[in-house]
Amino acid sequence: MRTIGKSLTKIDSYTKVTGAAKYADDLTLPRMAYGRILRSPHPHARITRLDVSRARAYPGVLDVITGADLSHTYGIMPTTQDETPFAMDKVRYVGEPVAAVCAVDEETAEEALDLIEVAYEPLPPIHSIEEALAHPDNRIHDDIGHDNVMKEVHLEFGPVEDGFAAADLIREDTYFFEGTTHAPMEEHACVADCHADGKITLWTSTQTPHYIHREVAKVLGIPRSRLRVIVPPVGGGFGGKCEPFAHDFAACLFALRHGRPIKFTLSREEVFYCHRGRHPVKMILKTGVKSDGAITAVHLQTFLDGGAYSSYGLATVYYTGALLTVTYKIPAYKFDGMRLYTNKPACGPKRGHGSTQPRYAFECQLDKIAEQLGLDPAEYRKRIAIEPYSETVNGLRVTTCGLKECVDKVVEASGWDKRRGRTPVGRGLGVAISSYVTGAGKAIYWNDMPHSGVIVTIDRGGGVAALCGSSDIGQGSDTMLAQVVAEELGIDPLDIRVYTGDTDLTPVDLGSYSSRVTFMAGNAAREAARKLRAWLFEAASAALEVPAERLEAGDGWIYDTSDPEKRAAFADVAQKAEAAHGTLSAVGDYTPPKLGGKFKGSGVGVSPAYSYTACVAEVTVDPETYDLKVERLWVAHDCGRALNPTLVEGQVEGSAYMGFGEAVLEEQVFRKGLHKIPSLLEYKLPTIYDTPEITALTVETYDREGPYGAKEAGEGPLNPIIPAIANAVYDAIRARVDSTPITPDKIQRALREAERAARPHPPTPSPQRRGGEVAAPVGAKRKAERV
Repeated sequence: MRTIGKSLTKIDSYTKVTGAAKYADDLTLPRMAYGRILRSPHPHARITRLDVSRARAYPGVLDVITGADLSHTYGIMPTTQDETPFAMDKVRYVGEPVAAVCAVDEETAEEALDLIEVAYEPLPPIHSIEEALAHPDNRIHDDIGHDNVMKEVHLEFGPVEDGFAAADLIREDTYFFEGTTHAPMEEHACVADCHADGKITLWTSTQTPHYIHREVAKVLGIPRSRLRVIVPPVGGGFGGKCEPFAHDFAACLFALRHGRPIKFTLSREEVFYCHRGRHPVKMILKTGVKSDGAITAVHLQTFLDGGAYSSYGLATVYYTGALLTVTYKIPAYKFDGMRLYTNKPACGPKRGHGSTQPRYAFECQLDKIAEQLGLDPAEYRKRIAIEPYSETVNGLRVTTCGLKECVDKVVEASGWDKRRGRTPVGRGLGVAISSYVTGAGKAIYWNDMPHSGVIVTIDRGGGVAALCGSSDIGQGSDTMLAQVVAEELGIDPLDIRVYTGDTDLTPVDLGSYSSRVTFMAGNAAREAARKLRAWLFEAASAALEVPAERLEAGDGWIYDTSDPEKRAAFADVAQKAEAAHGTLSAVGDYTPPKLGGKFKGSGVGVSPAYSYTACVAEVTVDPETYDLKVERLWVAHDCGRALNPTLVEGQVEGSAYMGFGEAVLEEQVFRKGLHKIPSLLEYKLPTIYDTPEITALTVETYDREGPYGAKEAGEGPLNPIIPAIANAVYDAIRARVDSTPITPDKIQRALREAERAARPHPPTPSPQRRGGEVAAPVGAKRKAERV
């Protein structure tokens, strides 16, 4: 391999480090106008009057739109489309779009917002999971769902009751994972322009141009052939830019009406209210094990605070349950999930979509079980780890699995065997493992078409272009495409021009989410390049008078492997191949194998392959201030094959950084519907001074279905970070914190509770005898059954 497996420079790095990259907000077109959005100040209220006449008459204002102008419902999931771009009769969260202004400059648009008159009739808000369940009569949506339940799921696999009956130990614990948001460096922004022929071009910062294309055309009521979506460089997404927003629809409608370009750039506070981030989840987890630790049954209940709209919530509910089985051998499994509407911004997918919260709960509970059984937590996880090429109890196919190797790597690197249990009071080590999908096996709207397509062309001068509908959101997918094509054609990746995210020019790719691009677009690119390679070798065989099977390509030449000096330049061969075959262009595509069971919801969690990760965390807790400091993280990740080791390490480190922030600092919290900390000065993202030393370790398992054996590396490494830190905190202070983030006040409270539990209890009164039998104290039987 000449490029695959090599730590090559990212092909877009030069434009980014020099500042030459043009993001959505950098775009400027002639006659540009600017848009601003009026947002609701109430978490729950009826709109009784909406008058935009004064704003429309304001000098410099071109237009004002409201919900009446864009009344078609939409949603990223085809079966739960419960949003309109602007509120119609009711607002359901603080920050919900109510109207939009288009003006000749930003200041005028901002001033005009103050002239829009809106009268509200406040309604009782629902702020939490508990309130949503307690007040079913106070419905956030009158016409969909039942009560405030957006989705309810009940699944059972294997003999669950028999499994618990056979257990020697049963634990049942409750955990809570606080919601967090993505906080990308780049705010949401878009530019729309309408051309003389009535066709619209939308430049927008998005992870999913294909789905934006579908939904915007539908809501505007125009054929998709008259809308073009282009993705400029994206300054971070992490899941927060996976669906359309009000500014995308408004920009296109303004452009269509006025025939001039319109730009929207959201403020940082608006980005916080757009949200679509990590769901707050309450989890009740019950696990039965034998005396040697073997799992006999698991019952997981999840309650998701979904916010005001569905977003990806239908899939998220299933994800909180589906992927728990992919890491350990679980013979019987029951899952009950419920996503509830609340009067807050809608939650959606964030790095590790839906699997991060239950993984935190499960890994913390397994640590408790290991302690009760007297087992080493790291060795225990290896003992019950799932085997390669097996099937889970809920019908998910596992191919390669380097889980045990990942555990061995972090144990060795951290000195776990010598140090755990021997650190001073206040310092501790914790371990956790996880798994994640390598692309979703089902598209958001089910169909039999490819999930990704790539076109590769060669011109007469030897120039190569690769076209794909994916979005590079910083993970390096453009570089991956260049490396794959370069490997097949034997040229330098920097000699390949990569064009992505343009619905007019590139084949469909479903987007940059679920860690799918390397696996799916990589396979498609390899297929397209191999078709061209065959034509090139045919032409070179004739020119060099060498059998094609003896030819190889590299360093810009096609040569005889038996006599490397017998060779022809790539550009010369390309011309001969074009003379023989016509224009050199080939298409490759990828469709995942049909996987999953026949039960409802079986399409969520299926994947062509799963990645695996292990983490050891080292922490210190100050005995006086209860401040938590994460000193080091060792993270080993099974990525299949590392196509670019440096980029894999970068993704592992980025995941570890984000997981660390969620474990100890981050929380998306509201007070009476208002975001408490809607700025980067207040939302507690870790800085370089907070971030621990991170050691990224790679485990390669060479998955037979991935491109050159590759699997994902963009999301999976985040999931074990949070429970590893939580388990390390327990090792340091011998007290458990079962909610995130792990803050000093929670540590103090946990220590006090542990101290109270350790105090000697007053003697138990003598049991009363009834008919020769001993009457158990009240509640003793129930307690014995639980643990």
